[in-house]
Amino acid sequence: MGVVLPDDVVRVLLSDVGIQSVELTGSRARGTATALSDWDFTVTAADSDAVRDRLPSLTSPLRPVIAQWDRLSRNWCYMMVLAGPAKIDLIFSEPHPAASPWVVTASTLPQIDDHFWDWALWLGSKQLARRDDVVAVELRKLHAHLLAPLGVAAIPDSLGQAVSAYRAARDGHERAFRRGVSRAAESAVLPCLRDLDGLAS
Repeated sequence: MGVVLPDDVVRVLLSDVGIQSVELTGSRARGTATALSDWDFTVTAADSDAVRDRLPSLTSPLRPVIAQWDRLSRNWCYMMVLAGPAKIDLIFSEPHPAASPWVVTASTLPQIDDHFWDWALWLGSKQLARRDDVVAVELRKLHAHLLAPLGVAAIPDSLGQAVSAYRAARDGHERAFRRGVSRAAESAVLPCLRDLDGLAS
C-alpha cells in the first residue's frame, strides 16, 4: 500500500516528540499545484538540531527513493522523492549555508545522482506550470553546481538536454570509477519527464 499524502507524512513526523507542528504549505496548500508539484511542509521543533539528526530514520517508513538535505536552500530542507514519484520538502526555519558545487568522486557519485533526479523532478513541475523563466535560471544553476563538475561543457537549453547530458556524463564516470550507481532514482523520475520533454529512453 502506498503513502497517502499529505496525511502519512504529517503522521510520521508528529510521532517524534521533538516536533511541535507540521504544516502543508506552497502550491499544494493553495490548491494551485500541478501533477508534479512538490509537497512542502513547514516543520517546527523545539530543538531543530536534534530533530534534523533523527529525520532520516524518522522518515524511513515512507520508504523514500531519494532522501538528502538540500545543499542550496536558504533554510534547512530535507528533500525526499517517494515512489510515484512525489517530491517532499521538509522545511525548517533555521538558515542553511549554500554548499559549493559538487566534487565528483566515486563516493559522491550516488549522492550526485540523487540530487540530479530530485532537481530534475522539481524542474519538471516548473515546466508543467509553464514557468519557463524559472526553468532557464535553474538550468544555469544546475550546470554550475552539478553538470559542470561532471565535465558537461555547455549549459543545457532544456530539461531534456540536461537529462541527456547528465546520463552520459554519469555513465562515463561510472566506467572511470568502476562503480555503478543505482538506477532507482532514475527509474522513479524519468518516466514522468518523458511526457514533458520527449526524452529518449
